[in-house]
Amino acid sequence: MKKLLAWTLMASMLLCLLAGCGGPAASGTQQPSEPAGSQTGQPAVEPTEPPAEETQPPEEPAAVDTVILKEQDDSMINTYTLLAVNPDAPFTDEDGNAVSDVAVNTAGAEALIQWMLSEGLDLAVAYGQKEYGDSLFYLLDGAPRYEGEIAAATDETRTIRLSTTTSVNDSGLLGAILPVFEDEYGYTVEVQSAGTGKAIAAAKYGNADLILVHAKSQEEQFVADGFSYVLDGFDSERLSFLYNYFVLCGPSNDPAGVKDMDSVLDAFAAIAEGKYPFISRGDGSGTHTKELALWPEELGITADAESFADYTDWYTSANAGMGACLVMAEETHAYILTDKATFLTFQANGGMME
Repeated sequence: MKKLLAWTLMASMLLCLLAGCGGPAASGTQQPSEPAGSQTGQPAVEPTEPPAEETQPPEEPAAVDTVILKEQDDSMINTYTLLAVNPDAPFTDEDGNAVSDVAVNTAGAEALIQWMLSEGLDLAVAYGQKEYGDSLFYLLDGAPRYEGEIAAATDETRTIRLSTTTSVNDSGLLGAILPVFEDEYGYTVEVQSAGTGKAIAAAKYGNADLILVHAKSQEEQFVADGFSYVLDGFDSERLSFLYNYFVLCGPSNDPAGVKDMDSVLDAFAAIAEGKYPFISRGDGSGTHTKELALWPEELGITADAESFADYTDWYTSANAGMGACLVMAEETHAYILTDKATFLTFQANGGMME
């Protein structure tokens, strides 16, 4: 009996060993874990990337209510002119006192003028077509051209002082094309912008090497007073090369009905007759000079504040740059005369100007 029990016990132990009795834990060996779901016959769940943040499209500039109502009238051609400053000019300070020892960088000024009238022409004419859907500047018929060599900068000629108008600067033209000139020839152009009157005054004080302005009568006086000279290879002190149009802008509902007028002169008369709000540059700029020439003569509006003292309920003399005046016109639903280049920039920026 005892032998039978012993053989039975030994058989049981042998069967337990053959069957792996006790599983992995009993053997002390840890088995690799199965992927989730494998024990149930379900496919394993792959880890997923967190959802990417949705990229919002850039905001479109806000629409402006100010629109162009009158343009390309023969009375509204706007011509831009380069003039080099004469180093021997009768410079004065703001009080009219003679100033001596003025240093004018004639070599740098000539290089920039030569470039503007050669390589720079195509860049200036192309500017704005892609960004604003229209040309901001056009090449003037018979514009002077330069085909000679352009001197690279030296330590003495590197910095060029350009005095120009806010209309040119606010259009973005100089910021777009001057880096090309600077990179190619090694110059640095310091741009000062104000109304044409102030831009010319800066040159008369000896604070500019050349000017880029748009007021013929003031340019001619600048030449007559001895502040400019004829560059080699050119026929005149005044180098007129680009143009665009002044445009009469105003609120889209056009309460004065100027859009349907036969001419810009009729449009200005209608604004005055109806006493509709008008923003004037009032700063002696080329735009201001043009505006004064468009009012009916009997109104007697001039640069003198007394001349429009009776019109201040509708006529605002801002004494500010073009961009700032456009913002004022938009805010007050007023009419305004502006160069087209600055207006298109203003419109594309949703009524914002730096």
